[in-house]
Amino acid sequence: MIVKKLHESGIRAEHAYAAGFASIGLSVLSWCVSLSMEKKGEERADRWGIFVGEWAPTFFAMGLALSTYEK
Repeated sequence: MIVKKLHESGIRAEHAYAAGFASIGLSVLSWCVSLSMEKKGEERADRWGIFVGEWAPTFFAMGLALSTYEK
């Protein structure tokens, strides 16, 4: 089971939740950096922001699964 392996490797629910919140911040940061440094327009920046922003739900789901496993 994946959750068991994650738990045995030292990853806790708090780590997954922190990664989820960090990915939200990284999503905004990547959008801003792409918008200011790349000359491909706002559409390209939107794609970067959405790509990174899609990680957050996965980390939150992992956190929930680990939290349930830890109980």
